[in-house]
Amino acid sequence: MSEEVNNGTEEPKKFKLIQYANGKSLEELNGSIPVPKESDDGFFKTLLRYSGPGALVSVGYMDPGNWSTSITGGQNFGYLLMSVILLSSLIAMLLQYMAAKLGIVTQMDLAQAIRARTSKTLGVILWILTELAIMATDIAEVIGAAIALYLLFGIPLIVAVFITVLDVFVLLLLTKVGFRKIEAIVVALILVILFVFIYEVALSDPNWGAVIGGLVPSTEAFSTKEVNGMTALSGSLGIIGATVMPHNLYLHSAISQTRKIDHDDEESVAQTVRFSTWDSNISLTAAFFVNALLLIMGVAVFKSGAVQDPSFFGLYHALSDSSMLSNPVLISVAKSGALSVLFAVALLASGQNSTITGTLTGQVIMEGFIHMRMPMWARRLITRLLAVIPVVICVLMTANQPELQQHEALNTLMNNSQVFLAFALPFSMLPLLMMTDSRVEMGDRFKNTIIIRILGWISALALTILNLYGLFGKAGSIAAFFGDNLTGNQITDANIIAAIATILVLALLSWTIYDLYRGNRRYAAQLAEAAKAENK
Repeated sequence: MSEEVNNGTEEPKKFKLIQYANGKSLEELNGSIPVPKESDDGFFKTLLRYSGPGALVSVGYMDPGNWSTSITGGQNFGYLLMSVILLSSLIAMLLQYMAAKLGIVTQMDLAQAIRARTSKTLGVILWILTELAIMATDIAEVIGAAIALYLLFGIPLIVAVFITVLDVFVLLLLTKVGFRKIEAIVVALILVILFVFIYEVALSDPNWGAVIGGLVPSTEAFSTKEVNGMTALSGSLGIIGATVMPHNLYLHSAISQTRKIDHDDEESVAQTVRFSTWDSNISLTAAFFVNALLLIMGVAVFKSGAVQDPSFFGLYHALSDSSMLSNPVLISVAKSGALSVLFAVALLASGQNSTITGTLTGQVIMEGFIHMRMPMWARRLITRLLAVIPVVICVLMTANQPELQQHEALNTLMNNSQVFLAFALPFSMLPLLMMTDSRVEMGDRFKNTIIIRILGWISALALTILNLYGLFGKAGSIAAFFGDNLTGNQITDANIIAAIATILVLALLSWTIYDLYRGNRRYAAQLAEAAKAENK
């Protein structure tokens, strides 16, 4: 670890709610949970003690931002995009494995590791970029939770939006009960979401042969074939963008350090890496099933092309409208209101889960990139209020418009906010790969193997190229800001903006990679000098 991160001798400077932070990642939680040796307790008991961080990470792979992309993709393209969900999940497992390993081996989270090897100016820029990505996911959480409150309890939408701000007090209460209990609550909410979708899909009796066939990758999933205004490519990019999120890599590299281990014992470190990988992969497998079930719902629960309103409102009402459902069993259950209520409950659970992980991630990147700490409640209140502003503006601006247009406006805001994820993702993936590929940072035993290195770089470069490519064209992320029925001039303007944004991203990415390379070389030289001095 660098001297900068290790230096804990300076008394923290306090200024009202803000104080200097340059210690361990999530210091109040770091090393707080003791774990046994596998030889003493056996595989399954040891795995149980390590389980939890993977569940918190998997929340980001099944948050409200994923729902409409998966269901709409199923409505328009059947099971074609199942393979995209599978590939995204496998890439996520690979990246999260490296993120957890980085935290465990170096005792730094990803934000700290990047800041330790780059300049202060670059650290501030990357912090701002990552904050924007977190706020983008926060907008999806606000919209999802507010709509769930409206659907379940009839609370006016504008009031429900402000009620979502109060979840900061729930989070403050949770921090008092211990990290293991937070992990347990998150797992319980995940199980609620999983149960709801298993139940609704089981009632729909899908064609399981077609489902399995959809898991086979096909170039058609990235074609420009258009259905209901969506191309297969834009559907695939939407699923990828909503699945692999940058903040999860920062979060995992921090919470993987909550287990108390002996870092001087290489076998203890190796055991922690191994069980953290098991924990992560099991939880991400559950996230894969949730996303797959969402797509299957789009195909099997609803009649083909029946859902004209892909917003959460539209999906809720479709689950209680017998004319939109695909078989008599679903219709009979829908008449009781059970399908739509369960959907709203799952939506509320998803939003609350994302609140917990979003707050922890915000603390990680603020402390790591700019060495600043705020009380968790204050930080959450500020970021949630910032996320609420565009939602409130959207609700007020469409208050006098037809209901369908109100729903579409909120759905568009949620989808458009995700464009920041495309910008932020390369700045977490590529540094993560560089760090975990390095013998200097990870040591000979824990640096990436040649297979992991090849798969990692292929995945990272492919995702970066696809995300940037997804900014362009009529169906691109930038064009979406111009609305529907675009003119030729608007498409041209959107492409110009996308080109400028791409150039800026690539320039900043080059700066980041160069700084990391120099920082790694500098750290290697410091270690060599220290070893030489020790041998004298």
